Parts: sequence; C-alpha cells; structure tokens
Amino acid sequence: MKQIVRIGGASAFWGDTNTAAAQLVHKGNIDYLVFDYLAEITMSILAAKRMKDPKDGYATDFVEHVMAPLLPELKAKGIKVVANAGGVNPLACKAALEAACAKAGVEMRIGVVLGDDILPRRKEFAEAVELDSGKPMAGTFVSMNAYLGAIPIAKALAEGAEIVITGRCVDSAVTLGPLMHEFGWSETDYDRLAAGSLAGHVIECGAQCTGGNFTDWELVRNGYADMGFPIAECSPDGSFVITKPEGTGGLVSIHSVLEQMLYEIGDPRAYLLPDVACDFSQVRLEQVGAQRVRLTGAKGQAPTANYKVSATYPAGMRCCAIFMIGGIDAARKGHASARGILDKVRRQLLEQQLGDFTGVDVHCLGAEESYGPHARPGAAATREVLVKIVAQHPNPKALKIFGREIAQAATGMAPGFTGYFSAGRPEPNMIPKLFSTLVPKEKLPIEVVVGEQRFAVLVPTQGGFSSPPLGGEGLGAGGASTSAPRLGSPPSPNPSPQGGGEPKNGGGKSVPLIRLALARSGDKGDHANIGVIARKPEYLPYIRAALSPEAVRDYFAHVLAGGREGRVQRWELPGSHSLNFLLHHALAGGGAGSLRTDPQGKCFGQMLLDYPVPVPDDLL
Repeated sequence: MKQIVRIGGASAFWGDTNTAAAQLVHKGNIDYLVFDYLAEITMSILAAKRMKDPKDGYATDFVEHVMAPLLPELKAKGIKVVANAGGVNPLACKAALEAACAKAGVEMRIGVVLGDDILPRRKEFAEAVELDSGKPMAGTFVSMNAYLGAIPIAKALAEGAEIVITGRCVDSAVTLGPLMHEFGWSETDYDRLAAGSLAGHVIECGAQCTGGNFTDWELVRNGYADMGFPIAECSPDGSFVITKPEGTGGLVSIHSVLEQMLYEIGDPRAYLLPDVACDFSQVRLEQVGAQRVRLTGAKGQAPTANYKVSATYPAGMRCCAIFMIGGIDAARKGHASARGILDKVRRQLLEQQLGDFTGVDVHCLGAEESYGPHARPGAAATREVLVKIVAQHPNPKALKIFGREIAQAATGMAPGFTGYFSAGRPEPNMIPKLFSTLVPKEKLPIEVVVGEQRFAVLVPTQGGFSSPPLGGEGLGAGGASTSAPRLGSPPSPNPSPQGGGEPKNGGGKSVPLIRLALARSGDKGDHANIGVIARKPEYLPYIRAALSPEAVRDYFAHVLAGGREGRVQRWELPGSHSLNFLLHHALAGGGAGSLRTDPQGKCFGQMLLDYPVPVPDDLL
C-alpha cells in the first residue's frame, strides 16, 4: 500500500482551462489526474447534443483537447485518470477515447461506470416528488441522473482500469474512488471516507482552493496567468495536504483552502454523499510549509438509503439583451429605456394574442443594484451602466419580437445608448429547469465496463444515517428563532480567546466584516450558502453576535423569497472558527433557471463583507 497518493484536480466545470491537466502531468508528480465537468445545466446541454447525435452527449473537450495530447506521458508516468466527462453518454466517451489511444499508439485500459442515467426508466419513479416543494414530476425531462458515489470507481480501478469515465456522480467521488482503491478503505470506514470526500470537495473546483476566487485576492502572487492547480497528498489515515506544482502562481494558505471547504455546503455536520454522511464541523487546518496546508478531523457516519437524482426539463424560452447607456442619470435612463422596450413589446404580444411575458429582469450593472437597499448613495449617480434586459416567454415568436425591438432604443429612447453587446439581434434560448428528488439505492443496479468486460457493482443500500441533533439556528418558514443579539447590539470587550460564547454589551465602534473575516458564497439549487471565516479566533464572538440569522435575513431580504419573512439558517464550525449560512430560495430559481445577473449567489459573500460589525476599540 502506498503511504502517500497524490491526486491532481484538473477541472472545475466543463469549460475550465485545458492547460490545467498538462500543468499537473508535467510538473505535479501525481499518481491520479481527476476531472469534474458536470453541472445540472451541463447535463441538459449534453442531453440535447445526444438527441441530435447518438454518438455525442459527453465532454468532447476532454478527449480531443485534454487527453489526446497527454496520452503518451500519462502512460509513461503511470498516471491514472478519473473523470465524470461521460455526461449522458459515457460509452460514447469511452469509444472516442479508445480511438484517440489507437491514434496515439498508446494502449490504455478504459473503464466506464454505468447506472446513473435513469431517464429511460422515468415512469418507474413517477411517484417521486421534488425535494424542496414536494411537488410531483411534471413536464418532459431531457435528463434524469442519479448522483453515484465512489464505490463503482474503486471497482473499475480494481479491475485494472487506467482511465475511468463516469456519468453523473458526486464531484468528490472522482477523488474518493482512487483512495478507496489504493488504501483499501472499506465501505463502512466512514471517518476515512469522509476525509477522502473532503479532499475531493476541496480540489473539485480546481484553482478555487489555490487562490482563485479568494477574498484576499491581492495576496495571490504571480498573477492569474499561470495559476497552480491543486494537488491533494493523501495518507492512509485520511489526513491530507493541499499543495500545487512548484513554480506556478496562486496561493495555498489556510484561508484559501478553508474558503473552498465552506463552498456550496449546507449543514456542515451532515454533508450527505452516496457513500458517507460527512461532518466537517471539527476539521482543522494547519499551514505545514510554503504552499502546503494539512486538513484533519473529518468525521463520517453511514449514508442514507437513497440517491439524489437531478432531472432537467425545458421551462420556456428566454432572450437577453445588453447595451450601454452613458451620461448623467445613466441608470435612470437605462430603466426608462427598458420599460419602454418591454411595454412596446407587450402591446404587440397582446395584439397577436401571444400572452404576456412569464418573467422579466432588468438590471443596470454599475449602479450596485444587486445590493438592493445597501447600494452606496453615489452608485445611483454613476455616469455609465450596462443595461441587461432578459425576458421569458413560452413562445419563441414572442421573444423574436422582443429581440427586434432592442436596437430601436438607440434612436427612439433615452440618450447615450451605445455598445450593443450582441452579434445581431439577441436570439431566444431554452430555459432548463431543475427537478431534484430521491430514489432508493436498491432500485438502481450499477455496473462497470472495463475493456470488453462487464462487472456488477454491489453498493450498500440499507442506509443508516442519523440526523445531527438540533438543526442550524434559523429564521423564517420552518426555522426556529435564535437568541443571538440583533444587529447593533454592542459586544463585550472581553470575548473568549477560543471564540466561544457571545460577547456582552459594551462600548466600541463598527467596522466592515472584511476587517474581521473572509467569505465565500455559492449555490445549492435555488438556495445560496455563505461561508464566513474569522481571521482570528478572538474575532468570532463579535462576528457571531452581529451575523445572527435574523440579521443576515434582513440584509438579504431583497433577494430572498418572502423578503423579511424568508428563511436563513446558520451553523458553526468550531474546528475552523467559521460560520456557514444557508439562504433558502434566494436565487429566483437558481442556476440556468434564474433570470438574475447573479443566478448562483457568487457575489453574496462579497456583499456581506461590507456588513458593519460592532467591536471594542482595542480589538483591532
């Protein structure tokens, strides 16, 4: 058994840089190269491609531009590859990769994981309901895939696969699978499975843990032109070190890694995966060298008896137009022009009996409109904005009318119209909507194909997950009120140095949260999470007191469904002196189904960093 397995994370999404894999192969001294390509929108795009061509439906970039040039070096160095590049057609991906190997004169044993695609069996799960709303299935699905785990990947590797292609699996499985194979971790070794899943979670978004998307971005040296991609050096006990290839740009620090650990999670004590239910609340991070951070303390328990399934279906069409308006009162002129365009088109829709738009969104970028009531007073007076108008309608004919009426605003509406950001008229495109549900594991047979052989994969189906006691502090529908102080409650000048307890009332001043903390935000379907990290443990009581669930709910009321009646939950991660917030239904549908400019809540963390936090005069 190896004492250290080095795994390089080369892709965060379909469209990430193709240079990452070459960097890791040439400079990383890695044992495994892993890729994460799939998101819900990606699955719907790939499903549409497969409908047009039965040999399509996978991440073609992976074969043509990433793997083909690297095949000789991968073989010579003995680097194994695991990727969910199979999309909705992993066997076609396997065939294309085998053709690339033949062309390169390289023999590689390729394995494929099958069983996630349950679209052909949709009728068997007709009683399934949507996770959040409880609504039944409706519409015509174009994709329907279960999030599989790491056990099939480990099986393919055990059968001699040098490259493993999967369809839909959880992002961290491409890392956990190799670790189960190399270290012989059993299906019930839950603490180690949780640790391996954490390693996968940290590197699954590529350079986001090595300085990309980092709050303290000015600390990232050597610029962004040659960002180092992450390497997880994993040990048999589950501990691991995050690093990157020598001589590359970026930053591997406790804070850069911790931001990624908090990214897109809900309850940190119950991060549910197919193979294990993870508890990250006591994870500790230690800087153990230049560009080296060790993580320990992940805990695990039995998973649930179900797979999460994500399905996508067409939910109408949308058309988006963007143009610039400059000069005095640019934002007011932008909104006046947008109203004029929409009203003019609505009149034509009424005349042609096409019905009104089913959704519109107007946003003047540059006027801080994403901040709602928290925009700076001077932002509204900005002298240049980009005006984004997006319209939704079930009939593409209606959106063609919309597209035709944009340009006339340049001569018939407010002054300063310029910079039309489309090659011709904007065109309608389909809105893919997400439907998430659960299906029993026992109903999904899984198999792997390695070379020409097929192997059944036995996965534990009995479940056993036990929910942690007491959910996160929360407010709104389904949440209990918290006793944390309201915004503006003055904290004590003597908080616990370990970050425990709430500060008592006392004098002081307010500073923006960024002085005390870092933040990273992301999406979980229609929900958004914000991880907040105390820069020092002694800052945490003041952060906790100011950022009650009620305060965060009020701050983001302008994006929450239900406004000030919306729901926000908060959890604490004592091991890393951090907090995690979940903002329920804050993304107007989320992802590709949202009309907003920030449909994934990527800016929420940065917005929260302006929040005023009362502190004593001598704290900083």
